[in-house]
This record gives sequence, C-alpha cells and structure tokens, in this order.
Amino acid sequence: MGIYIKGAGMTKFDVDQRNSHDRIYECVNEAFDSGNIGMGDVEAIFVSNCETDSNGERQKHVGPMLSSMLQKKMPIITVPAGCGGGGAALWNAIDFHKKNDINNILVIGFEKLVANRSENITDEMFMGGERIYEQAEGMIFPAQNALVAQQYMIKYGATLDDLALVSLKNHENAFHNPKARFYKKKITLDMIKKSPIVASPLRLFDCSIPSNGAASVIISKDKTDIEITGSGLSTSNLTSFERQDMTSWDSTINSAKDAYSQSGITAKDIDIVEIHDAFTPVELISYEDLGFCKKGDGANLIREGITKINGTLPVNTSGGLKAKGHPISATGISQIYELVLQLRGQAEKRQVDNIKYGLAHNIGGAGSITSAHILKKAM
Repeated sequence: MGIYIKGAGMTKFDVDQRNSHDRIYECVNEAFDSGNIGMGDVEAIFVSNCETDSNGERQKHVGPMLSSMLQKKMPIITVPAGCGGGGAALWNAIDFHKKNDINNILVIGFEKLVANRSENITDEMFMGGERIYEQAEGMIFPAQNALVAQQYMIKYGATLDDLALVSLKNHENAFHNPKARFYKKKITLDMIKKSPIVASPLRLFDCSIPSNGAASVIISKDKTDIEITGSGLSTSNLTSFERQDMTSWDSTINSAKDAYSQSGITAKDIDIVEIHDAFTPVELISYEDLGFCKKGDGANLIREGITKINGTLPVNTSGGLKAKGHPISATGISQIYELVLQLRGQAEKRQVDNIKYGLAHNIGGAGSITSAHILKKAM
C-alpha cells in the first residue's frame, strides 16, 4: 500500500472536564514527538467528532476550529460515523493519501462525552441508531445487543460465563494501561457476575463505558517501521430487524475481507487484535466475523484463554472499549495507538512479544459501519 505510520498519540480516557482543545493538543503533540515531525510537516487533517450539544462546548464547525487551534490553512475534512468515526476517518485519510500528491496527514478523533446528565448523554449516543422504528419502541443499543446475545447463546450454546470472561480479560488488561479508564482498578469475576442487569442477559460489566478522550495518528508516504498494509470500510443496515442473522455482522466480514486482500494475508497471520467490544457478545461474534474461528466457536477462544494477553491471539490488550473506555469518535484511533505501541515494543506491562501483524476493528452503531485496518511491523 505504501502508507506508513510516523507517530501516534492519545490522552487518558476519563471523565475529566477539561475542554477538547486541551485533549487535542495533548494527543497531537505526542504524535508529533513519537513521529519526530512538527505541524509544519502536515499537509491535510481528517477529524472525527460527534459534535454533541450536551457537552457545553456546542461546536459543530470542527474543521475551522482545528485551523485556528493549529494555525494551519489546509484541507481539514470532518468524518462523522458515530462510534466508528475514528476508523472511518483513517480509511478516508488513506484513500485521500493515495489520490493526492501529499506526504503527511494527521488523523484525529476526539470526544467530550461525559459532561452532562446521564439521560442527555445517552440520547446523544442513540443518534447513531435508527430512531423512528426501533428506538421509539425501546430498541436502543443495550437492547439490540441483548438480543444479539440471546440469539447467539440459543444458536451456539454460549453462556453468561463466557460473556463474563470477555469482560474480565479486558479489565485485567486495562489494569496495566495508564491511559485506560480502569487503570489500576481491580475488577473481579464475582463483581462482573453480580453487577446489575441492564438488558437481559447483559449486565453492567458487559457494557462499554462512555468516556472523554482524544487520539491521533500521522500517516505518511515516508517509509517507517510500521506500514498500513490493509484498510477496509463497509456499511450495513441501520435497522437491526432488516438483517437475516443478528449473530453475524456483514460490515465486519466485508471490511476485514478487503483489508486481508490488500495485505496479501489471512486471519491466520494476525498476531494481535483490537476489537470493538462495545458489548461483550460483540467481541465473541467478531472473533468469528474477522475469521479467527468458524461460526459458533467464538466462545471457545475465550474459554481456552486464546485471546488473553498470554494467549496465541491477544485481543484488546489496551482494555478495549469495555475497560479502556469509549469516547466514541476517539475509539478507532485509540485502537491504532495501542497497535503502534505493541509493534514498537513500547506497551510495557501489556507488551506482547514476537508480533508482526496487528488488526484494528472499529464499529459504528450496531454493525452499521465497520472499518478494519491491518498494521505490519515493517523494519
């Protein structure tokens, strides 16, 4: 593909009420430092943000905002795609890169999500779903994913214990991630199993946690130690009832298929994965849709410890959305950030050894839009 990663940056995901400008400056400066370049080297910016009204900032003109902040007059393209915005922004940046004679592009995802009453935040998040036919009848994201879990459990024999193991794994990983919402916070299997039911069978610890945060990555045609070998993006139905099978998301299958094809590899070549675990059953079905096991066998991967940090296919070493946090538009870029750390051997206590290929999987809505990006340790 000939597109490489120079640098990446990320803030801590938390509920701190500092403004988005501070978070953007922090993650961008880290990306510049790690890539050994400056703002003067950037020729275009792609950015994703939900532009919410409830966060007190009330800023919907994000491109010119960044132009003022960074003192740059250049193409700045906003890519809204709900929870999948970060990955979609990166896909668009890569596509733009291929078609234009430029060298360095900065990609940013940021969100100040936790800044208001819970019901207001929730209403903002639900704008990523279908509001007329589904949400008006109570089919909000937790309910949608609860139905996914029910169907998956009935069809393939997965259990509540399997869902709890996904949550536990991701919390164990986040415990060692200084930028995770649950850093140094001990969560036990008993706590997970006894947490309140949100939408049966999903409990509180089966659901990702809204957070504030920002992340960035600099892509370039200059060869570095990390190459982006595959970039796939696919959409699907906004409404879940239109899908033939709720236990498999075609947007994941199609985006991954494109990324594998561009990379010239298969799922068997992937060494480490960041999966969009907005809800624990999504991680299980994503094992299957991404090609890491056959349909219905996802639960076996978590039961056998294959996706633990010391397993043969570590998944969500960052802690995932579940425990690292989920600041919507920043999530997809934060997955890239984790893979960059891992491929450069900089993940400290979370470091996985002897890895060459990493895959980032970012979803918007309940499988409505999905991106898959494959990174390769090139040098």
